[in-house]
Order: sequence, then structure tokens, then C-alpha cells
Amino acid sequence: MNTDVAAAPRPRVRIGFAGFWDSFDPGDNYFTRLLARRYEVVVCDDPDYLIHSCIGRRRHDHRRYDCVRIFYTGENVAADWLSTDWAFTFEHDPHPRHFRLPHWPFYVDPRALLKSAAADPEPIIAAKTRFCGFVVSNPLCRVRNEFFRRLSRYKPVDSGGKVLNTMGRRVDDKQAFLAQCRFTIAFENEAHPGYTTEKIAEPMLVNSIPIYWGDPLVGRDFDSRSFLSAHDCGARTTSAMLDELVERVVAVDRDPGLLAAMLATPWLRGNRVPRCVDEEVVLGQFTRIFQTPIEPVARRRGPLRMLGLDRLPDAAASLRRRLRRKYRQWTSHA
Repeated sequence: MNTDVAAAPRPRVRIGFAGFWDSFDPGDNYFTRLLARRYEVVVCDDPDYLIHSCIGRRRHDHRRYDCVRIFYTGENVAADWLSTDWAFTFEHDPHPRHFRLPHWPFYVDPRALLKSAAADPEPIIAAKTRFCGFVVSNPLCRVRNEFFRRLSRYKPVDSGGKVLNTMGRRVDDKQAFLAQCRFTIAFENEAHPGYTTEKIAEPMLVNSIPIYWGDPLVGRDFDSRSFLSAHDCGARTTSAMLDELVERVVAVDRDPGLLAAMLATPWLRGNRVPRCVDEEVVLGQFTRIFQTPIEPVARRRGPLRMLGLDRLPDAAASLRRRLRRKYRQWTSHA
């Protein structure tokens, strides 16, 4: 008797992309690889579901589609519920059609950050030939630039990126460079609850201790005993916070026992992949999206849309971002 059973065909899902960065490949990316585990993914120009982002001049491209829209952002930008149906963002947003998905799994497999209990930190420490690394291309974060200068007064920080370069060239392989460093300055471009990017995860991948600033809630996903967080400092001003953070780095750098203890501590809280980046959970959210019948926001003809007022949240969000940037510039040396 033949017991072979043909595998059931996977459901087909028609997906489109809009508003992403230049290097984004619509045919091969985090979403297509994830969805291919459960679906037959068809990437096309006439999709049933549009995954859209908010990059530059392309940020309004999603308005040309009247299918179900799914907003995703790798930037510190909130979802505009007048122009999208579902959202994946950094925010800790309780909206029933929102899912928190930080950007760092686009660069680092969360499972690669799990630590073995038997791992010995001593060989890791012995292989570190540099004090601290810094690889940054965005010059606009004054808090980050100022911390680099203050830490450099203790020991030279090797900057191999575009900003404040000290090596005379840009490093060819960022991960190989950070693997040589005991510490990495891992400041985000902005500080906002939930806004966690690859900046903290990339040094962890090569056992370089991140010196972190950005998401004050970073300890919900990562074990803050395994890195140095500015958000654990008790100082009230930015300047005092930076000084305290430098003191903490110096203390760990001068104490091999502290350094070994940090490297022995799991990167992820509980040494478990956080729910927000667990691929099965994220895939489950997509299944929920595909199985939930809704009238797409693009097909609703309410008074706001008829008057063109549905675009006001985009304009307001852009204004808020500019004002926050100016405020940070004014207060970064407070």
C-alpha cells in the first residue's frame, strides 16, 4: 500500500512593495523569505496586499494602490491609520491591527544571538585587539558624536565609518572590524521608546559589547546586564548622562572580571528570542492579516478622503520629526 501523501499546495498570496529604500529587492527580502515558508508568494504590480514603507519621495507611492495596505517602517515613524490597514512598526502601540516589529532582524537572525551556557568568555576577550569601534554614516546625531569625543579622551576610539573617521579609510567589512573591538558605540540616530535597530545587534553578533543609547525600553528585549545602556544612567541631563556612561565603560574596561561577566550574560532577555521578532509569531500575524476580511482604507470614501484631508497626518508627522530633530540639536549639550 502506498502511504505517500502529496504535500498540500501552499496558499497563493499576491504581494507588492512600495516606498522602500533603493537597495530593497522586492523579490528577495525579509518578508518574501518569511512568507515563502507558508505561502506561494507572487510579487507583482497588481497585488492583493501591498507592503509599503516611508522612504523619501517614494513615501506616498502606496496611495496608487487600492488593495489592502500593510505599513512597515525601519524609521522612527508612526503608522498613519488614515492611509493604511495594518502596520508593523517599532512602536509599543496597542492598536488592534498593529504589530511591533523592530528593524534589526533584517540584518541579524535573532537566533544567532542566543548564547550557550557553556561559552567561555576568556578566548573572546583574548581575541580583542581594539578598545572600541565606531562605524557611522549619519552625522546628524550630536549626542552620539559628543559621546565619541568624550570616550576618546580616555582611550582612542577607532572610527571606521564616514563620520569622525580616525583610520584614514572606511572599513571594508564592518562585522570583521567590530569583532576586533571589546566595545562598540551603538547609539541610534534618535531616541524613542521601541526604536531599536541593528546598531545594538550587529556588535552582539561578534561579541563586542554595545554602548547603547536610543530605545529607553531596550531592556524589554535585550538583557541590559550584557551591555552598557545610557538609559540605565541616573543623570538628569544629557551631558551628565554621557559622563556617567563614559565612567561605566572605563570601569568595565579596567576590570577583566566585569568584562567576562558581561560577555557571559545572555544578549537576549531570558536567552530567548523576543516575541516581536520570533518568525513564527510574525508569520502568524501575516496569516491573521490574510484571513481577516476588511474593506481596504483605499476604497473608503469618507469626507476626509473626499476633501484630501487624509494626507494631513503625513504632513503633521513630518513636521513633528523636524521639530524633534531641532529640539535634540538645541538640547544635546544641556
